Amino acid sequence: MKSVRTVGERGVLAELANPDDVLALTEMLNHEPFPGQREVVPAAETVLVTAESPAAAERIKTALATRTIPPYQHSAGKLVEIDTVYDGQDLAVVAELAGISPEAVVAAHTGQLWTVAFTGFVPGFGYMVGENGCLNVPRRATPRTAVDAGSVALGGAYSGVYPRRSPGGWQIIGHTNCPMWDSNRPEPALVSPGTSVRYKAVRELVSVSQPDPARRAASTQNSGLEVQMSMPLTLVQDLGRPGYAAIGVSRSGALDQGSLRRANRLVGNPEGAAALEIVDGGLVVRAVGDQIVALTGAPAGIRITSETAARTADAATAFAVLDGETLALSPPQHGVRSYLAIRGSFEAEQVLGSSSTDTLAALGSSPLAAGDFLGVGADPGTAVGLPETQPDFPDHAAVELELGPGPRADWFSPEALRSLLSQEWTVTNESNRIGMRLSGEPLERIRDDELPSEGTICGVIQVPPTGQPVVFLSDHPVTGGYPVIAVVAPKDLDKAAQIPAGGKVRFTPSPSMTESTS
Repeated sequence: MKSVRTVGERGVLAELANPDDVLALTEMLNHEPFPGQREVVPAAETVLVTAESPAAAERIKTALATRTIPPYQHSAGKLVEIDTVYDGQDLAVVAELAGISPEAVVAAHTGQLWTVAFTGFVPGFGYMVGENGCLNVPRRATPRTAVDAGSVALGGAYSGVYPRRSPGGWQIIGHTNCPMWDSNRPEPALVSPGTSVRYKAVRELVSVSQPDPARRAASTQNSGLEVQMSMPLTLVQDLGRPGYAAIGVSRSGALDQGSLRRANRLVGNPEGAAALEIVDGGLVVRAVGDQIVALTGAPAGIRITSETAARTADAATAFAVLDGETLALSPPQHGVRSYLAIRGSFEAEQVLGSSSTDTLAALGSSPLAAGDFLGVGADPGTAVGLPETQPDFPDHAAVELELGPGPRADWFSPEALRSLLSQEWTVTNESNRIGMRLSGEPLERIRDDELPSEGTICGVIQVPPTGQPVVFLSDHPVTGGYPVIAVVAPKDLDKAAQIPAGGKVRFTPSPSMTESTS
């Protein structure tokens, strides 16, 4: 064990000497979990452990600091064979970089056993280490904006297969039709940490049908909401899908979880039931059957119309929308995201036990569009909730977010840490559910080397080479390669979700961050 570092209030990062130690510690923690342990996320040279409470995190940190890592035993467990056509556009480049022929590249790639060290980037993407380093080649100087699904590639010491079309900077040496991710399988990810992989060279591939993404098919139900108009980012969300970070899936779920919980309580649903997350209003729906709904979060204007009359309704209280009536939401004056719950909850296809739409991983239903129908489940049989007081939502004043310690604060000078806390940051237009991008005086590193990928959690603040911080939100990647200087406290993540583009942010240190940097 090289070091054990704190990640905010509930995370612990164990830094290890080599990939075998990463696999050994991951295996040990999965078979003998610490009390209060939640998730274990292996990465290139680290293992991130998240805990159910700050106290549990502190106990885990203390225990890990003295824990002896047993030697990793390469077991004869799960073996996956991947049929590959070696026709990649970078095959000749890899051959030149490795100082061998293209035929020798293929022989080296197929002639060794690969082991999945960790996952990340997108669900189903496994970072595989080989038995030797003969194919250790650098990533492309300029990443491609789109890499086809099934591309077999090399990057640094790793090999991998792109599960879906996405940007990428690895050297492509071939392609396969092996389905690396299928949400309909009992184990959606074909590979996970510890899986053994052998590539097999073939001349051609047998056609394999790919699973269709989750869609809202036309419904014959007689109860629900018919979408007449929707902005591009109206999504079905619940409290997410925790527990799958090890296979590259973040929790996702509502960005403002407190508002989603309030909306569900108001209509008598379980707090984690599926509701709509609506960005900047603009939603118009028609009731099919009489419905009880509630709107919380950013206070959008509510207008209900029928053939003969129109009326308004109050946010943060349950109200009726009768059969045939139209509910229209105008943009909120403060905040960004509103949450619409319906008694009985919205019916949506579940992936890994959740109806949430993950915009990075492309899991769950697509954004709402005109013509969609949202069915409603059975009446919960409970009383509707009493009206609730909503928190204040961001206006023109800077929003204060409390910070806990980051595992890589030592990559920055004391001046950079003071700059993070002393200046007022601006939220940029590039912000989304993956991360809140900030603009201000750049933060300078004192280290220029590249950080191997490490596990991340919601709220971490990564600092890329530009020096402009990025606060990871619900749809963040589970691993990242930029140093984390600090972590937004869990209690302030709901506030962060409601800050609009152009809004201002100030960071304040928690006692634990002050202690770690003093």
